[in-house]
Amino acid sequence: MEFPEHLLYTPEHEWVDWTPGTQEPVTVGITSYAAESLGDLVFVQLPEVGERVKSGDVCGELESTKSVSDLYAPVSGEVVEVNKGVVDDPALINSDPYAAGWLFKVRVENAEGLLTAAKYAELTGS
Repeated sequence: MEFPEHLLYTPEHEWVDWTPGTQEPVTVGITSYAAESLGDLVFVQLPEVGERVKSGDVCGELESTKSVSDLYAPVSGEVVEVNKGVVDDPALINSDPYAAGWLFKVRVENAEGLLTAAKYAELTGS
């Protein structure tokens, strides 16, 4: 399993491309571990641009041929962009979860409990 070192992770299997202390919007996605566990994704529901999300709260839904899973906000803040590409073609998440398969961007107001790649790998047993 690949867990890029420059990303931060949640126990719910989301990743965040963020350097703490910066003011830029962060990119959010799900990990390769989550994408593989879910199987072939067929539907994605993401938060709307302008919506405020709260860390740990459900903010969307991922549906695969196996199951329907909640998507959790890894940080608190305002959604500033969504990836229309994954809404139109959810398989992008399976094929490229850390690049083309990103989900949305958030202007961070608060972040807690994020894990390093090493801690996330430990959590998943990878």
